[in-house]
Amino acid sequence: MRRTARGDRRAFDELYRRTSPWLAVRLRRRCADEDVVADVLQETYLSVWRAAGSFAGAATQGSAVGWLWTIAANRLVDAFRRRARQAQVPAVPLTAMTAPAAEEEVMAGRVEQNLETALLALPPEMRQVLRAMVLDGLSVRETALLLEVPEGTVKSRARRARIALREALS
Repeated sequence: MRRTARGDRRAFDELYRRTSPWLAVRLRRRCADEDVVADVLQETYLSVWRAAGSFAGAATQGSAVGWLWTIAANRLVDAFRRRARQAQVPAVPLTAMTAPAAEEEVMAGRVEQNLETALLALPPEMRQVLRAMVLDGLSVRETALLLEVPEGTVKSRARRARIALREALS
């Protein structure tokens, strides 16, 4: 990363070669649209090239992979926001769409509300672990690096959070 920060094109190419397949898989887990994934990858590596000098790295116990994923996740959120603002019309003909039954809508709303309430009841450190592992798709090791805690702490927080959610939703 230091060489990339100094403008070393070969170092940046090596960083891209080593991390882009992994990053693309992570992004595809959160977005099925290949065009969006390709755009986000391009924006991510452009940001990395421009901001490599701001990566604190070893000075803050930070991980280059964690930093890279954070940039990519933020770019993906930006892409989702842009898409929502554009309010694209669905390609499915209206005759093919079926409305869910009123009971299904009510039950789905209750489940969503119960889940949101249960998540908000969790301590912040447990929510952070769940967000990183479930929503962002990070491994235990990556989550530990991102949150700057031991892997064992990540595992225990994830387990306690899942137990608490299970109890709250049953």
